[in-house]
Amino acid sequence: MYEWITTISAWLIPFMIVFIPLYAAFKKVPVYETFIEGAKDGFGTAINIIPHLVGMMVAISMFRASGAMDIMASLIRPMFDGLGIPSEVLPLGLLRPLTGAGSLAFTTELIKTYGPDSMIGRISSTIQGSTDTTLYVLTVYFGAVGIRRSKYALKVGLFSDLVGFFAAIIVCLIVFQ
Repeated sequence: MYEWITTISAWLIPFMIVFIPLYAAFKKVPVYETFIEGAKDGFGTAINIIPHLVGMMVAISMFRASGAMDIMASLIRPMFDGLGIPSEVLPLGLLRPLTGAGSLAFTTELIKTYGPDSMIGRISSTIQGSTDTTLYVLTVYFGAVGIRRSKYALKVGLFSDLVGFFAAIIVCLIVFQ
């Protein structure tokens, strides 16, 4: 199964790089002009999201600097140890819904410490791909388009992150053991 996944991974991106422009040409979409138009719109969007982005970064920094993340991790760690789940990935599960850059830095440290082919390296990499930065998405993108009531989106997003976190662990434990 590992070889099968590796083969698909190696060919998927080159396939998409070739397929998308060919499909656009088949549909007679002016690819370059469409790209330029989208890039122009992107500048306005970037300016609109800066205040939301700054607010989110301050909140994330306060969460980490206050020690709240470490306290939450220490409360949950015994359950992970009891289930046989590497507790080293727990802070990643707490950090990933908050910040992509912070969780990527944490994943990089895990991979440097334990190696990319270790179970911890594989689980942390899979978590990175199976979850999203929910609070970032809600703050920046919802703020950019003016959505104010995001109560249900927050609940569904955090629940999806939780499911993605545990699914990544279970799949890695099944596939790589």
